[in-house]
Amino acid sequence: MRSVPARARLYILCVALAGAACAAPALSGRTPWPAIALLAVLYAGSERIALPRDRTRGLGTFYPVLLAGVFLLPPAAAALVAVPGALLARVDRRPRGIRRLWRAAQLALASWAAARVYAALGGPAAGAGPDFPHVLWPAGAAVPVFCAVLAVLDGGILATAERVPVRTAWRGLFARSLAPVAVHGLAGLMMAILWTSPYGPPAALLVLLPMGVSCWAFAQYHRERAAHQATIRALVQAVDLKDKYTRGHSERVGRASVMIARELGMADERVEVLRFAGILHDVGKLGVPTRLLRKDGPLTPQERRVIELHPEYGHEMVRGIGFLGEARAAILHHHERIDGSGYPYGLAGRQIPECARVVAVADAFDAMTSTRSYRRARPVPAALEELARCAGAQFDPAMVAALTRALDREGWHPEVTSDVPLRGSEPGPDQGGNVPSARAAATPAARGPAAR
Repeated sequence: MRSVPARARLYILCVALAGAACAAPALSGRTPWPAIALLAVLYAGSERIALPRDRTRGLGTFYPVLLAGVFLLPPAAAALVAVPGALLARVDRRPRGIRRLWRAAQLALASWAAARVYAALGGPAAGAGPDFPHVLWPAGAAVPVFCAVLAVLDGGILATAERVPVRTAWRGLFARSLAPVAVHGLAGLMMAILWTSPYGPPAALLVLLPMGVSCWAFAQYHRERAAHQATIRALVQAVDLKDKYTRGHSERVGRASVMIARELGMADERVEVLRFAGILHDVGKLGVPTRLLRKDGPLTPQERRVIELHPEYGHEMVRGIGFLGEARAAILHHHERIDGSGYPYGLAGRQIPECARVVAVADAFDAMTSTRSYRRARPVPAALEELARCAGAQFDPAMVAALTRALDREGWHPEVTSDVPLRGSEPGPDQGGNVPSARAAATPAARGPAAR
């Protein structure tokens, strides 16, 4: 409990008390306990295959059973269906007890509110009658209420427990979750109709079979994707530990690569691949001696040749990671130049893979706008001006233009970016005849914009 802020504990307690008050009437009077027990067991079992909660995508628990309870049971009884499964669910993060209590109370309140709306609009009578379409109106009203209650409560926990600003805590929660909940609501309605038909509850259970299989398959994809993310995080952390001067650079290059890809109208799958490419573009530095990466003085020509091997090292490291796709080509070729004077292979123009041309621009932009130990950051307009100057020789003009448009619309506010102008004593990207330092030579701008 100590890890949960006091205001969040109070909020969860209030929601739990409200949920208990809603379910209390079921403890007296004529309550269909066999139906509650069967639905509760089904819900508890289905939670084992459900996706982990992900508020950013509107995904959550396995809702068809809960919504079937909304359409079959009185409001107080519907509130009880989720409680056993939520209290017994497996929770990975601590404190586990308060997380289980929160989830049980949240689902109880959402089920109760949806069942109240369904009953008020004549849903039970319409569902039992011979004219099926009449039940769609009350069911169609109950599902958004269920979704809205979850969104409101989720926003409250974001504001109280995770300290998300109040003005943004509820933004997008309802819209993102409505479509998945609506699909589950249709399955729940089919369950309820079959449950009350002459075929009885066994026929209703058949509805869960295709839903369960699809949910299990989606959960497997989700877990596989989480494993991919963990692999990438581990590689990036290893690079950050080795080259402490560019910590956070990889994540920002991934973000800028996504901005360019979206501006170019790439499909979502390619946008995700470009994000991976940006994040992992410097993974080959794991094969470069640390003393060279951290060397403050000039590099010798031999030392520079060693550092310029890092794209090939990186490509070799990720060659067997199938899900990276064309990101592997970006890792290998992000130091190529449009005029053919880059490395490792001296490709020119369209010979350079498109993903590598995207990452090259994102890499140089973040390098110029980040403060490093050997120079101060450039302001964003100055960095864009330098990219435009080098477009056609070092960078693909289309990629530079796409980044400029995206930044004009969305802005760029990483923590390490500085809008303080460079000192006049600091040489420009093509000034001076000294061999660049190790950290400058390991960037796409060693012979162009001051990259890192």
